[in-house]
Amino acid sequence: MAQANPSVTQLKKDSQVKKAPRSSLLRDTLKYLFRNRSAVLGMILIVILILIAIFAPNLATHDPLQSMIGQPGHTGQLPARAPCIHLLGCAETEPQHYMGLDLNARDQFSRLLYGSRVSLVVGFTSVTVAIFVGSLLGMVAGFYGGWIDNVIMRIMDVLLAFPSLLLAIAIVTVLGPGLQNALLAIALVSIPQYARLARASVLATREFEYITAVRALGATNERILFRHILPNSLTPLIVQGTLGIGGAVLEAAALSFIGLGAQPPQPEWGAMLSEARNRVFTSPHLVFYPGLAIMFTVLGFNLLGDGMRDALDPRLNRN
Repeated sequence: MAQANPSVTQLKKDSQVKKAPRSSLLRDTLKYLFRNRSAVLGMILIVILILIAIFAPNLATHDPLQSMIGQPGHTGQLPARAPCIHLLGCAETEPQHYMGLDLNARDQFSRLLYGSRVSLVVGFTSVTVAIFVGSLLGMVAGFYGGWIDNVIMRIMDVLLAFPSLLLAIAIVTVLGPGLQNALLAIALVSIPQYARLARASVLATREFEYITAVRALGATNERILFRHILPNSLTPLIVQGTLGIGGAVLEAAALSFIGLGAQPPQPEWGAMLSEARNRVFTSPHLVFYPGLAIMFTVLGFNLLGDGMRDALDPRLNRN
């Protein structure tokens, strides 16, 4: 009986072997990220915050700008009234306010929910602007070098010489108080750190052999910079940007606390703390809940940023 051709048999065996799934940076990063418990906790906190911001109109029990003075069922001393929850023993005749009323008799719970929108907008927008401008300046400085590098980086050094919060206060003081000017100030003071990161990545990448090969094939400087160098410089920028959102939320709250950020009656966590700063002992609920919201927001972004840094670091042994 004639035997089958060995080459044909081998081809059949090879066709039956399942191909191993191709590895990709995104897939590997997500796999290592979900193994990190701290990063998972950070993602949970951030997702909760985003959902609260999206569904704030549905979750809020009252208009965040409306005072309860003169409203049906609201009698007696209303400003700074303590929380009232019927399930926890509050009298059924009293209107429910889960986190009490602020000094203007507005519902603290509703204002806290709407305040998440302000914090997220300031955090994401300021960091996005800072990453875009800073990485562009840093890449141009690192790629071209010479006097361009000296001029750009000396300007960045001057900005870094000032404490970021004091520089933001100075910028908002010149531009005028307001949330938009505060957002712009936070973005401006954050640009140098992203510029330095981008420049360092470009300096480490531009001498690789594949960059030399692309240049030998006639690629333009712009194509080399944005098509080949930029993708390999995104990792540290993404990690720093994730960590920077928490810092931006803190700076926005600090500016609002001193009256340079969000203006009344806009609900913002820092402004809510500022309004109740003299009632820490007499009405602790007025400062406890906004402070807790800021803490959990910053904690969530910091945990996620640390997890992303570990997941994107190829030097770690993840076996």
